[in-house]
Amino acid sequence: MHAQIVLFDGFDPLDVVAPYEVLYAGGTASGGAVTVELVSAEGPRDVVSGTGGLVLRATAALDPARAGLVLVPGASGRVGQPGEVPDQDHDAGAGAGAGEWQQDEFIPVLLGRTLTTGLPALLAAAKDNPEVTLSAVCGGSLVLAMAGLLAGRHVTTHHMGLDMLDATGVHAVRARVVDDGDIVTGAGVTSGLDLGLYLLEREVGPRIAHAVEELFAHERRGTVWRPEGPVPAAL
Repeated sequence: MHAQIVLFDGFDPLDVVAPYEVLYAGGTASGGAVTVELVSAEGPRDVVSGTGGLVLRATAALDPARAGLVLVPGASGRVGQPGEVPDQDHDAGAGAGAGEWQQDEFIPVLLGRTLTTGLPALLAAAKDNPEVTLSAVCGGSLVLAMAGLLAGRHVTTHHMGLDMLDATGVHAVRARVVDDGDIVTGAGVTSGLDLGLYLLEREVGPRIAHAVEELFAHERRGTVWRPEGPVPAAL
């Protein structure tokens, strides 16, 4: 499995680094069955995160034709009001190019600004590729939802963004990890560890995932929610 983790201006570093390290370690443990790289819509470039100006380098352009996994992180910045949706013609900075943003902007604004780049079209092409699984951590689910790619699907995100998911026609699920087939999502920032481990288990096997779990001294939390089985009665 090849994983492409997307960088965009204002991304949350932990949303990227946690699954990157898990998947990279899974590749080592599996003898190369998993590979991972950092990409951007624009191609190779330094990308500034929303946390203290930390920079990570995208080494390639996102390739929606490449089989495997495409993972979208959330953003790091000021926390907007619950239910706040950026105005794409003003708050989201219509026409803004790479790097044209300020530190400490509201997270919904940073997420919405991705819609003014080439990222939505690339993600749409990846979603149409039957050999690609789309994944997201935290606010990355909102990027996919605002791009119109998650309507009718079961998805999770940070608990503060669940109402925003509902507003886009998504079935928001309050769970640590949600597996809806070719869409697999994680909740708040540290869930990137759990998401990465689950993806290893799903794609490579539980023995590889367990070896990485032990290496990182991290015990996964919560049940992976799937749209299967009987609907539970009210508790």
